[in-house]
Amino acid sequence: MAGRNLPAPTKTNLMNLKDQLAFARQGYELLDQKRNILVLELLNLVDQAVDFEERTHESLAGAYETLQRAVLDMGKLKTSGIASAVNMDVNITISTRRVMGVSLPVVNTKFTDTAPYFSPDATSLWIDRSIRDFQQALELMGQLAQLKISIIRLSQEVKKTIRKVNALEKIAIPDLEESVRFIRNRLEEDERDMYVLMKRVKSQLEKRQAESGR
Repeated sequence: MAGRNLPAPTKTNLMNLKDQLAFARQGYELLDQKRNILVLELLNLVDQAVDFEERTHESLAGAYETLQRAVLDMGKLKTSGIASAVNMDVNITISTRRVMGVSLPVVNTKFTDTAPYFSPDATSLWIDRSIRDFQQALELMGQLAQLKISIIRLSQEVKKTIRKVNALEKIAIPDLEESVRFIRNRLEEDERDMYVLMKRVKSQLEKRQAESGR
């Protein structure tokens, strides 16, 4: 207790400290629940990210492979000409969802295709396959980016929540408990002293009354 500024040992201060202690304990429970929910969500997103990263790499590798096959079938010049004729718009929209107050991105990728944009005559089937593969890869990349940003934001929130939980658990609540104990003990001690004093006063009064009645 040395070196700490404690409030005066009064019943009013004791009631105020008890209210603060109850509020701190309630805050601790809520933050602890928040931490657990955030950690579960974070672990779930990490598992998804590992899966999507593998799928994205496989999809990109497959897309480049089909493109190489198209080049082998038609030649680099013709493949390049067809690629430049592709008339396709990519619309990437980003919305948000919230998890325990944390804003997380939701990425949606939409393709607007105005095919046919090249004559199917003398073209390789691999060119169509390559276009579809790159579309799929782009969608997966958007979802992977969504997951990675969500993981970063959740991990930051988890760290902040853990710091708050630790501060309440290791500093605020123990300090309040100690202050409540100190004031309660002082009040009980004062009450005992007052009781002893009143008994003495009563005893002296009775003694004086007895002496005056003689």
